[in-house]
Amino acid sequence: MELEGERMIDQPRVGIGAIPFASRGDLGLDKMRVVQCALSRICGVCAQTLDRPVVFLGSEQEAARNAFWFPPTHRSCAEHALRTWARDWPASMGQREPVARWVMVATSGFEFVRPTRELVDRRPTFAPNSLVEELPLPA
Repeated sequence: MELEGERMIDQPRVGIGAIPFASRGDLGLDKMRVVQCALSRICGVCAQTLDRPVVFLGSEQEAARNAFWFPPTHRSCAEHALRTWARDWPASMGQREPVARWVMVATSGFEFVRPTRELVDRRPTFAPNSLVEELPLPA
């Protein structure tokens, strides 16, 4: 773990920093911050209040099942995350392995789904409830 000044690089800080707000870097998502994003309607990248529509970023498989691991974001934050962390640091975006193709969807609302004991994967998910559009990925 490197130090940058007096701050550890792999520790999140509020706002766009070295890693997304809801992340623990290569350790995956911070469950407490994921819940905070859901309940307070704040962005998983910058921790600022969300407006509508919100954007979800995930794999094609997440989009197909309408359940995303990473919290909702602003569109600009989702684009920043794709450019900054998605390719080289997918764990910081809630992925357990590299993603072949990322998908970005806009929605006006979502449900926060907490896992039950019966589920093998106990990560909470976000289910968009009214898909507005699938957005083009930034170049």
